[in-house]
Amino acid sequence: MKAIQITRNGGPEVMEYGEVESPRPAAGQVLIDVDMAGVNYIDTYYREGIYRCALPFIPGSEGTGRVIEDPAGTIAPGTAVAWCNGPGSYAEQVVVDAERLVAVPAEIDPAVAATMLLQGMTAHYLINSIAALHEGDSCMITAGAGGVGLLATQLAASRGIRVFSVVSSAEKEKLAYAAGADTVMGYSDNLAETVRRHNGGRGVDVVFDGVGRDTFHESLEAVRPRGTVCLFGAASGPVEPFDPQLLNTHGSIFLTRPSLGAYTSDTDEFRMRAQAVTQAITDGTLNVRIGGVYPLNEAAQAHRDLQERKTTGSLVLDVSGRRGEAGLS
Repeated sequence: MKAIQITRNGGPEVMEYGEVESPRPAAGQVLIDVDMAGVNYIDTYYREGIYRCALPFIPGSEGTGRVIEDPAGTIAPGTAVAWCNGPGSYAEQVVVDAERLVAVPAEIDPAVAATMLLQGMTAHYLINSIAALHEGDSCMITAGAGGVGLLATQLAASRGIRVFSVVSSAEKEKLAYAAGADTVMGYSDNLAETVRRHNGGRGVDVVFDGVGRDTFHESLEAVRPRGTVCLFGAASGPVEPFDPQLLNTHGSIFLTRPSLGAYTSDTDEFRMRAQAVTQAITDGTLNVRIGGVYPLNEAAQAHRDLQERKTTGSLVLDVSGRRGEAGLS
């Protein structure tokens, strides 16, 4: 089968397109023909070696496709499914644990299905489980026009939470406002000062920071005393070590570094979040913006565009090459 393989850590250039051996399902797994694979920032961490993975490996963990074989006989061949726990998804075939597969309603576009779970469930746990946010509370979201940022903005706005979104361009500002942000700021702005000017003189209740090193200290400034800074990503690089006394200096604030895995480790919790996201997309209350569709052999370019902040929303790889055919437009 065709796949992207990484034999050494490094930049996008280490992503090699070619033939590899097809996987075989082990007990509890299902073999799937991949239609589309989601491209996520975490994929770049594994590629660069920030997150360790034994070499060689096929990147990607998310996608949508149709079941080829379920050794247990539970899922019928041809069933449309999506997943976000399938290592090796930048490939024509992948094996995924059966209990981590989600049925895809016919009305959901495959490009959306390919990227809805990882980013959608991330946005879901951020807004619903990191802190007790209520109607009238406030939050700041960095990378506000990214895949997670736009979804988190929609979820927060739907609950009456005031959203301060941080973006890098005028185009992204429009997207953030369209998603429901109340105030949109640029990275060159004084974020804490702008927040307080538009938030009654106080900091936000929670900062959701997916950028990391470049925005972390401004996040500490922008949150209210005893508020929470949630560092859920590091698009600009890891935050450098600091003295925990700094949290006291900023008003006894809380700092958390969560991961989707920790918030979906229990199968019931995974299903709850997956069903919530799927239902929200189906009924139109959550819009997943597809910012780019790339052929599988252009996965390296997708990574370049993502890391250079040239993209908005979610990115997908058209693995099957059938984009545009009936049912895949």
